[in-house]
Amino acid sequence: MKTAIAFWAILKKDMQNYYLKPPNISWGIVFPISWTLMFILRARGEPVSVADVLPGVMTMSVLFGTTSMLAVTVTFERRSRAFERLLLAPIGLNTLMLAKTAGGVLFGFANCLVPIILGAYWIDLASVHWGMAIPAIALIAVTSTFLGLCIAVSVKEVFEAQTFSNFFRFPMVFLCGLFLPLGDIPALLRPLSYALPVTYGNDLLRHAVLGDGVIPPWISWILLPAFTLALFAFSTYNARRNWIS
Repeated sequence: MKTAIAFWAILKKDMQNYYLKPPNISWGIVFPISWTLMFILRARGEPVSVADVLPGVMTMSVLFGTTSMLAVTVTFERRSRAFERLLLAPIGLNTLMLAKTAGGVLFGFANCLVPIILGAYWIDLASVHWGMAIPAIALIAVTSTFLGLCIAVSVKEVFEAQTFSNFFRFPMVFLCGLFLPLGDIPALLRPLSYALPVTYGNDLLRHAVLGDGVIPPWISWILLPAFTLALFAFSTYNARRNWIS
């Protein structure tokens, strides 16, 4: 019970202090709207359709929303020494990390609603396999949030976190099949594509929205949680080594 109360208290604090602030809410809305409209309006003609770009825009909205917010919040609290007070609380480090990432997961999931709502104006979403799409979005949000956590525990300054985030995020836009099909990626770079977790989340969304994913879904359902556990284990190990020991 005490762990649940502590988890909720940290999540509530982060939501009030960071995620529900007007600038962050507006950024969380404007960013996916601008990217969605840019790609959807471009895709209204042949040979690319709105449905073709929707999975990639959904994935990108989650990826950028989760990594941006978490890298900033954790790094800022470390710099202001607020995180040190949390480390003194009578809760485990794993619980603390999960509580800090929960807000990022929710923020990323909310970001994904924007392209879905806008996409509904142009295409019929009734054909989407939502039983696959919703869990896929949730897994992308969790994995991307833990990627942001890995970045946050590896740097000391907010500007370093943002720079480091972009070092991973922008290559993913081109390597993970968001807008360029995996089959069109140069063979030399394709192994790198399959080493990135976002590739599998985006492919699941392509299965759900278009039915043309290239990776068998069962592989993605196995590898995405595996990536998530690996990222979380690395983050907690790095935090114990740099913050506690």
